[in-house]
Amino acid sequence: MLAGASAPAARALPTPQPTVSDYQFVSASETPPTEAQCFSVGRRCFTPASIRSAYNLQPLYDSGSNGAGVTIAIVDSWGSDTIQHDLHVYDQAFGLPAMCGEEGVTCQAGMPKFDVFHPNGSPATTTSGNGTGLENKTAWALEVSLDVELVHAVAPMANILLVATTGSETLGVQGFPNMMKAEKDLIDNHKVQVISQSFASAEEAFGSAQSLENLRDAFKAAAANGVTVLGSSGDGGTANGTKQPVGQGGSLIPFPTVEWPASDPLVTGVGGTYLCTDPTAAATQPRTVDSADPPSNCRGNPGIAEVGWIASGGGFSHVFAKPSYQGTLPAGSTAIGSTRGVPDIASEASARTGALIYISLPPGGQSGLICGSSPCSTGWYDIGGTSLACPEWAGLVGIADQINGGHGLGLINPALYKLASTPASYANDFFDVTTGNNQAVAAVPGYPATTGWDPVTGLGTPNAANLLPDLVQAVNNP
Repeated sequence: MLAGASAPAARALPTPQPTVSDYQFVSASETPPTEAQCFSVGRRCFTPASIRSAYNLQPLYDSGSNGAGVTIAIVDSWGSDTIQHDLHVYDQAFGLPAMCGEEGVTCQAGMPKFDVFHPNGSPATTTSGNGTGLENKTAWALEVSLDVELVHAVAPMANILLVATTGSETLGVQGFPNMMKAEKDLIDNHKVQVISQSFASAEEAFGSAQSLENLRDAFKAAAANGVTVLGSSGDGGTANGTKQPVGQGGSLIPFPTVEWPASDPLVTGVGGTYLCTDPTAAATQPRTVDSADPPSNCRGNPGIAEVGWIASGGGFSHVFAKPSYQGTLPAGSTAIGSTRGVPDIASEASARTGALIYISLPPGGQSGLICGSSPCSTGWYDIGGTSLACPEWAGLVGIADQINGGHGLGLINPALYKLASTPASYANDFFDVTTGNNQAVAAVPGYPATTGWDPVTGLGTPNAANLLPDLVQAVNNP
């Protein structure tokens, strides 16, 4: 519940921002780039196979747990005109199951389905719409490719519903309300079991606690209807602005802040790491630390599989009281005072150890994205942000829902903290991240990653084959 009351906001809401932190063009071919190509630009690039190795997913697939029968909603502004094509290229490149709804695929019984829902109309996304710097439709298209392709990589047989809202061109008057209204419609009509939100804005940007409270109906409905809602914790570490980008009218908040919706107690907040495991690993290969290859963040931490990402959003809410589920933490955790701690969990997020995604961008400088000094091109990108971590976790929850007989788990936070409160299950189910910090801006203090829960990576990252069955059991036996 809200920690403090205040009057309704008299000004516009903040604009939802895609939590893509960074992207690096690697190759224009439809064939994925080699790891050597990624190393040449100082990064390592993770594929579906090496992600599965890093987070111990293969035993789940071997047992038939792959998200089948579950529907995961991805909520983004604008959508992407090319996502059906881009998804097909991605699936062909990595040998993933074809989806009914992707380009060039004949639908057959048993296929997972990909659909797009435009609750407010579907304007074209092939031009930037970039006059204010707050409406970059192609930045959102990049987000769409990341979200859709990564959910499918983790939960290859789950249905995916891309919910493409509009409204960010109104500078926040309609953006967040449109998203929340669309989510509540999905929940009320029992269309989804999981909702992934790769967007955020600082709590302080909402102007009042009440203006933020007015947006929470979807999350309350989700908790009451067995729907799990996840949110990226943000890509500014502890530093956020009242309006984005700060360079176009916003101001830096001069103290540590967190972003909503990840800060909401009814949402599972997802932070991020540098993933320093083998990027060439096969899906069946055990998690293997790689401290030899780029980037410097891995080379500088020999023997460490994951390091807390410097830009991982985290800290303590200034709006929401500490929920009861954060009352008991693993030994050695950073203390949580009287307000909500963020995030709850994490996975890879830094673009320096990012994931490969494929996207088609229009030619002639109209993409709205710049790579170096030139417009970006169609092809493969190494991409990061808590936008990467959130859809990965959405895919994991989709698999857990399948294990749960196809029924949604609802708010999973109490179960996550219950598992983490017992040393044996915590060690079995999570990879604790104890290195790194999230002071992304020198003027704004950050927090260190510590043993147990911390305001950088939460409880840590998933040892999926162990965690997901235990999570289902913990939800059903509170």
